[in-house]
Amino acid sequence: MQSWLPAKPYPPPDQPGYWQPHSATLQWCEEDYYASYYCAEIVNTLTNILFVYLSYKGVQSCWKYGHDTVFAVAYFGYFLVGFGSFMFHATLKYPWQLVDELNMIYTTCLMAYASLSYARSVRTQVLLGISLTLLCIGITVYYHHIQDPTFHQQVYAALTVFIVFRSGWIMETSLRPSLRKAAPRTAAEDARDRAILKNMWFFVAYGLTIFLSGFAIWGIDNVYCGTLRRWRRQIGLPWGILLEGHGWWHLMTGVGAYCYIVWGIHLRRVLNGEQDKFVMFWPNLWTLPEIVRVDSAGPGAATVKENGKVTGKASGGLAANGELKKRK
Repeated sequence: MQSWLPAKPYPPPDQPGYWQPHSATLQWCEEDYYASYYCAEIVNTLTNILFVYLSYKGVQSCWKYGHDTVFAVAYFGYFLVGFGSFMFHATLKYPWQLVDELNMIYTTCLMAYASLSYARSVRTQVLLGISLTLLCIGITVYYHHIQDPTFHQQVYAALTVFIVFRSGWIMETSLRPSLRKAAPRTAAEDARDRAILKNMWFFVAYGLTIFLSGFAIWGIDNVYCGTLRRWRRQIGLPWGILLEGHGWWHLMTGVGAYCYIVWGIHLRRVLNGEQDKFVMFWPNLWTLPEIVRVDSAGPGAATVKENGKVTGKASGGLAANGELKKRK
């Protein structure tokens, strides 16, 4: 592969670095210290800045719109994942590896608590909190004992799949008129809820597609690491960084995980019967969504009229209680 772009050649392999020797149990495909003496994996490190930004955006939204505290805590856990990953890839030290990987488990358990504790008695909520805490402690102790990254990946995948399916079931039984156990509603309310359900499923598919695509790219990065390293060196810097699959994994799973928390917030508002008070503000697919009050949604949000028809405000966009409307 020949590069026709102006590029700088990579330095020789096995560059010395400030944090050596490494103690992490994982080795990534990105070469070490080729860009900085003080940062082992520059791309895998800097892509975690997205987590810092999105966690700030999420916490700010929770404070501004009064979303439940558990979601602000989840965003803080999301921040710790990004911060831990930043330090882990910069140093390749085992303690930071634990901060990175275990916070993924802890944040997922927080979302599990948000899903499972809703409308439960205080006693049940306390028992659930204790159970999930003990689960986190057990996973932490066992993982530190065996130090096998495969165990962490399997546990994280199992927890994520469980919560996604659980949340999807709650969404269906809360909004779909044929599955809803609540008292019958008006035709307009049924139309509103079907519109919300349709767009929520679209949003779930959007987030999952990005999330799983990140995993697919990381898988390619693992399987074809030797080939990718050779191609990077052939095309040179800075273009070679575009072939850093784990960096793409950070960006794509970061967006997917952010969407997952937004989905949880929206679902909680629906369960509270606040469909007419809060909407998903999502002007287009290239922006990140937010759950906002209807009176502050502005252009890009949608409203539901009394006859159940959905209309857009101002410029059009995708809101969870409406269809996508174009600017006229």
